Order: sequence, then C-alpha cells, then structure tokens
Amino acid sequence: MNPDSLGHWRKTWYASDVDQELDGKEITVLGWVQEIRDLGALKFIILQDRSGTVQITIPTKKVDREVLERTSLLQTQYCIGVKGIVKKTKISKRGVEIIPSEIRILGKAQHPLPLDMTRKTPATVDTRLNARILDLCQEENRAIWRIQHTILAAFRRFLSKAGFIEVFTPRIISTATEGGAALFSVDYFGQEAYLAQSPQLYKEELTLCFEKVFEVGPFFRAEESHTRRHLSEFISIDIEQAFVTADDVMELLEKVLEYTCKTVIENLQPELMILKHEISPPSLPLKRFTYTQILDELKKEGLKIDWGEDIPTPAYRSLGKLHPYFYFITEWPTKSKPFYIESKDSNPEVSEGFDLMWKWMELASGGTRVHSKDVLVERLKRQGLNPDSFRHHLQVFDYGLPPHAGWAAGLERLLMMLTGKLNIREVVLFPRDRTRLTP
Repeated sequence: MNPDSLGHWRKTWYASDVDQELDGKEITVLGWVQEIRDLGALKFIILQDRSGTVQITIPTKKVDREVLERTSLLQTQYCIGVKGIVKKTKISKRGVEIIPSEIRILGKAQHPLPLDMTRKTPATVDTRLNARILDLCQEENRAIWRIQHTILAAFRRFLSKAGFIEVFTPRIISTATEGGAALFSVDYFGQEAYLAQSPQLYKEELTLCFEKVFEVGPFFRAEESHTRRHLSEFISIDIEQAFVTADDVMELLEKVLEYTCKTVIENLQPELMILKHEISPPSLPLKRFTYTQILDELKKEGLKIDWGEDIPTPAYRSLGKLHPYFYFITEWPTKSKPFYIESKDSNPEVSEGFDLMWKWMELASGGTRVHSKDVLVERLKRQGLNPDSFRHHLQVFDYGLPPHAGWAAGLERLLMMLTGKLNIREVVLFPRDRTRLTP
C-alpha cells in the first residue's frame, strides 16, 4: 500500500493546543502514532507531534467503515493525518479527544523498530545513537533541544544587548589556532589545511574593527580522549572584547550565565519536569579560587599535585564535592595555558587565565590576551610553534590592536548541566567522537 497524499490537508492545531475550548469544532492534526489500544467497541490512538500528544477515539459502531479500515492498518510510529471533531471527555487525561471522520496514512514504519518507543525496554546510548532520528522523537529528547534553543537565544539576546555583534570565522585554516597535535588535517586543493579548533585568533583580530564580537559555531579537535564529556566536533560560544581584562569578561560570563539559567527556569518548567531535573540560577558574584588555593584544597583531600601540573579528572571530581556549584579557578600557571594568554606583571609564571567550573566539569575558559607582539613571538617559540606560520596574526599587532580579553563556553557541557545528563552524547544531535562517524 502506497502512502496517502497529503493533498490540501494542513495542520490546524498542534496536539498540545487541542483543549476543551475547541469542543465541537472540526480540526486537522498531523503526527505519528505513539500508541494504539483496542477495547473492542472503542479504539484509541495516541497521536504525537513535536508539541506533545492528543487522544484519537474511534467508536467502532459510529465511525465510517473507511476510518475503521485505516485504523486496522496502523502500527506505532506510522505518520498519519486525522480530521475530526473535538469532544470533551472524562476518559482522557487532558479531558479532550478527537472523533475522526477521516484518517490518512502519510508514512509507514517498518517493524520491528530498533528502539522501543514506549521506553519500557531500555536501550544503551550506542543503540540509541545508531537509530538517532527515531531516538530524537522521544519526549525527553524534544525537551533537551527546546532547552538548547532557549540557551542559544538567551546568550544571543544578552550579548547583543551588551553591544556585541555576531561574527562567523573560517573553519578551514592554514595553521593551528592553539598549538598541539589535536588537529584534523584536510586536503585544500593540494595544500595542507586544518579544521579550526576555535575562532581564537580571528576573534582577537576582530576587536580592532568591532571591539565586541561573539560567535556560535562548530569546531573540531582530534583528541584521543574518549570520555563522557569529550567530543571531536562541538559547539563553542565565544566572545572577545577590546579594552578589558580577564576580570571584566569573567563578570560578563557570570551575568550571561545567570540570565540564561533564569530564562530556562522561567520559560521551560514543563521540559525540566519531563527531564526530572531542577536547576537554580547562580548567586553572583561567583566564588573565585586561585589555582594555588585549589591545589591546597586537594592536598587536604589526600591528592597531591605539583604546582604547574594539570588537574586530573579524579581531582576534579573531588572538587565537585567540595564546591557543588558554579565557581571560577583563576591564576593558572602560564605554561598550562595557550600561548595567547597573558601573564601577570607581578609573576610571569602565573597567567591571567581562568576556567568556569560547574562542580567538577569545566564549562568555559578564557583570560586576558597577550598584547605584546614580541611576547607573543616568544611564547610561540617556547611552545614549539613557528612564528612564521602566524605571520598574518602577528601583523595585526602592527595595526593598533587594542588590549583585549575573552572566553569560550562549550554549549554541550552547559546543556548537560541544565538537563542533568551525564553523557555529552545525549545532548548532541549526531555526536562525533573517536569511534563514531555515523549516522
């Protein structure tokens, strides 16, 4: 059987908007069969669309034969259209149902499906990702992406109101943005090029033209890490601002974070209830701990880390127990930060770099940028990078580049925090990591 034609049918109401005020009106709903129940004299179809569900009730002795025939062909996940009359009822949770006068089958689903759409049979993350489009039809996933949409809208609204303009920098670049080997190389018309790790150097340069810029977009890191919080392709929210230092952009970051959390709380309570997750806006100003203070705290917990070394994951988890909230770690060792992070005048071994933490997880990092061309050249050499490869960036210092600072926040990690998810792959439409390139 071929699918029915959509013809002139158009959705007149979303499922969640069908209420008792429409009693007696003819409407058209379009969506998917979530569930079918057959009680003999009555058949029930739960129709789902992007907004939620609505009950279709078929009194077998009162509807047309064609409606019954169509109903007998249905299975879960079939795409259908229903035209019918809205009725008040006591047998539906929402007190409303639709009595169909016509049903169209617009798309068939092959059974058995790779996932149990009722979620009665749990599936592993990998199984879900292998059938990702079907998995995304789940109510819980729709809630996650409504929250993501709201996060991005809040960031854009806040930053735009603060005088920032949105920019888009290249993803195909000729040299490493942050050094290191975590780069994907590509053949660019016979010339070796790379996928961008971040917009860092471009956004710094753009402060000369626009003073305040931000960018939201995908970036790429060929890291071997395969953990619940690492990805090879991720979305970064970046800002850069002229005539400020790390303290100024930390204040901006905590304010936009507070605004975003409040926006989600005020507008998406139904989604948070679906996810069974509660969040609270941060109390400003956020606490600030220096790298040295953090090492002292960890030492008291029996975790000794030499000054200048990275903080390992087990130590971060201990920090999450000590600080179960948002906080900053500041004054990192200069050698542990990228070459473009400024050092303190009082101590060149200490940087003006910072990380924004949520419990044990880093959500953002930033700092004051090196403002001396000579210092930047020296930094590049110290990290084993060739200054000639950065000549276009270094040249901008000759054009009157202003003092500047900025940060980058990982959208997926922020989304994990706001949805309560423990695996970053659950908050990415089609995740890319060391082992996954499809779907």
